[in-house]
Order: sequence, then C-alpha cells, then structure tokens
Amino acid sequence: MGEVSVDIRLPAEAAAAALIRAYFTDIVGRYHSRAADAAEVDAAMADAPSDDLQGMTGVFVVAERSGAPVGCGGMRIVDATTGELARIYVDAAARGQGIGALIVRRLEELAVEAGLTRLRLDTRSDLVEARRLYARLGYVEGSRHNDDPYAEHWFAKELGSGQR
Repeated sequence: MGEVSVDIRLPAEAAAAALIRAYFTDIVGRYHSRAADAAEVDAAMADAPSDDLQGMTGVFVVAERSGAPVGCGGMRIVDATTGELARIYVDAAARGQGIGALIVRRLEELAVEAGLTRLRLDTRSDLVEARRLYARLGYVEGSRHNDDPYAEHWFAKELGSGQR
C-alpha cells in the first residue's frame, strides 16, 4: 500500500484545496442523502471557510501515500489552551486503513507543540465513522461547545505532555 506521510500545507495549495472540496462534497451529500451539486458545495465552503487553518490561527495537514493526496485535517486555535479539529477527511478509496487516525494524531502533536492542552470538535450523527474514530482515539463526548446548526455531537480530549 505504501507509507503515508502527513505534512503541513496551506489550505489554498492545490492538493489541500482539492481535499477540502472533497470533504465538503462528502458531508453535503451525506446531509442530503444524495449526491451534492457544485452550487451546494460552493455555498457550504463559503459558509465555513478554511482560511483560518493556517498561520497564527491554525494549521492544516495533508496525508499522502506514494505522493498522492489521500486525506486531510485542520486545527484552529480557539484560545491559549484549546484547539478545534476541523475538515478531517479521508478519500473513500483510502478509508479503513488508519489514515484518519494518523491525521488526528499529527494534529494532536502540532497542538502540543503549540502549547495547547485540549482539543475539541463537533460532528453529525450521520458521520458514524468519524464518531467511532474520535472515541477510539480518546475523545470523550460531552456538552455543546458551539452553536453550529449542523453539529449533533461534541467531543473533547485533554492533551498531556506525553501525548502520543
């Protein structure tokens, strides 16, 4: 299958932008229980831009296998101690191979390097694979931490100095 690397990229870079679009295409389609059309994807991307997943406000990573992009994820910095995971996505053909876990673990490492002690995220009920992944990686479902109209589950994880 080949080794997977997970590296920091800018959201506007071609591979990252294509993965972000694939992420939105997937979640919009799942929400409507049908294939998403381009206008719906464009609207969702405009409503939830990814520009803050870089620089002082966040970070974005792309997972590649043999030079081909297969997944992505971002973390926005909420405050001095908390980060929020976003845009965690693995291409359908690469799912079930541990790539999602590699992406989340890399973002956890970057959070610790940035001095953050907690990561949180939200997701929907229909994203069952995501909820399973987060629970397996030690994220605990808890109370609502935002007013995202699409969020149905909120998770958080305390990061320790020995985070792995």
